Amino acid sequence: MGNWQRLVWNQRDALFSGLVVTVEICLIAFACAIVGGLLLCLIRMYVRPLRPVAIVLIEFFRATPILVQLLWVNYAWPALFGWPDTFFTAAWVALALQSSGYLAETFRGGIEAIPRGHREAAYSVGMRPMLVFRRIILPQVALSTAPSIVNQFTVIVKSSTLVSVITVQDLMFESQRIVNIWYEPIEMLTATAAIYIIIVFLVSTAGKALSDMLRRRFGIAAA
Repeated sequence: MGNWQRLVWNQRDALFSGLVVTVEICLIAFACAIVGGLLLCLIRMYVRPLRPVAIVLIEFFRATPILVQLLWVNYAWPALFGWPDTFFTAAWVALALQSSGYLAETFRGGIEAIPRGHREAAYSVGMRPMLVFRRIILPQVALSTAPSIVNQFTVIVKSSTLVSVITVQDLMFESQRIVNIWYEPIEMLTATAAIYIIIVFLVSTAGKALSDMLRRRFGIAAA
């Protein structure tokens, strides 16, 4: 019990500081991944001249390991584009890029699964394409893809453990720093693993609650 107090409880401020950085990175990366994934999906499906570009980007983001993308964004992009200028920014950009590739395919599958008759019925009553997308397509896509979107958020959370490689002072960075001071990894790494499990559990629970709310909102019984 003494080791737990010395190695974990007494280091709670450092762990909390790292946890805040982890949460910030994950939330920013997730929000950007949703926007980026939706844009890539729409370009691939509806913008014929740019379709090859969207396909190449989607496949590249999906096929490249997250560690490679982290190093690529952190070290190659500043030399090529002069941005990002901080390790924190490089971390969420890399996480967002990879997830946007997966979410683009998730959204595409959701859109293609909507029966054509739904669109045709909306057009027949005079609804414009943008209104059809917002009122007919988007709600159905949100319902059908909600589990996959939540799952992708948990992937971002777990992948974020690698941002410490580029010296982002997240939860994993602080955990490793404390281990390197005391050379007693069992308690600290166990506590760190427990924190990540709690985060993933909370994300999954919140995702299911949101999915059920959307189903009730649009008159569909929850599964």
